[in-house]
Amino acid sequence: MEKEQFIKRLVELRMNKGVSARDMSLSIGQSAGYINNVENGVNFPSMTVFFYICHFLGVTPAEFFDTESKNPTKLDSIIKDLKCLDDKQLDTIATLVKDLIRK
Repeated sequence: MEKEQFIKRLVELRMNKGVSARDMSLSIGQSAGYINNVENGVNFPSMTVFFYICHFLGVTPAEFFDTESKNPTKLDSIIKDLKCLDDKQLDTIATLVKDLIRK
């Protein structure tokens, strides 16, 4: 993943969480402008801070880099709920999802 892609993904996940760059910075123990500087390409997080970022966003590092999943936190929640369904219910959901994809 290139730096620009990293920044785009960080912004996407932060916006999905509905938090400002300032609030995120302070929540991960950084200065108020830290995330803003990362998003503007001024700084790049260390591995340790990257793990704090992932924890704050509620994603694993793998989910952070999985750009096909626009909202991994919601997806994880849905998957957990799906595990409670029986086969017939899962078939219904599968049909619904396929229908939504076609539209």
